[in-house]
Amino acid sequence: MIENLRIVERNKASKGARFLNFLIDRTVIILFFVGLGFLAATLYQFFEIEFLIKFVYKLEGLTRFEDILLGWITYFLYVFITEYFCNGKTLGKLLTGTRAVSIDGSKPSGKEFFIRNISRLVPFDAFSFLGDIGWHDSWSNTRVVDDKKFLNEINKNTEIDEIGNKGLL
Repeated sequence: MIENLRIVERNKASKGARFLNFLIDRTVIILFFVGLGFLAATLYQFFEIEFLIKFVYKLEGLTRFEDILLGWITYFLYVFITEYFCNGKTLGKLLTGTRAVSIDGSKPSGKEFFIRNISRLVPFDAFSFLGDIGWHDSWSNTRVVDDKKFLNEINKNTEIDEIGNKGLL
């Protein structure tokens, strides 16, 4: 277990990769809302289906606070659901070859993913990764690792352990 902690710390993703994850995942949310508007307009234009266009018009009338809250909730759901069901990866992490793991190297639990993502509500959390460890990583006992390097080192250690165990037999 201690060795896995060291492996996680040695293979943390770079700050550049973390920032790129943030930009890509934010872009996914923007594209979601643009796509929703496009779908609403298309359904209305070609099929005179009004329910979605009415919803989009209601979104236009949101106050600044409501708009920020909707964006945060959407981002929370996107990151929580994709990290939980895609083994610690969002689209940003997939494209940068990174993943979220527990500090012991295992897949985070649902609780850890929840804490990790609810922590993003803290103002300026998005830039906390510029320090040593991001707040949402620290509070949830998770880290973002370079997936290829991390898995290679885990596999190497597993092979070494297997060789050692064969020698004992």
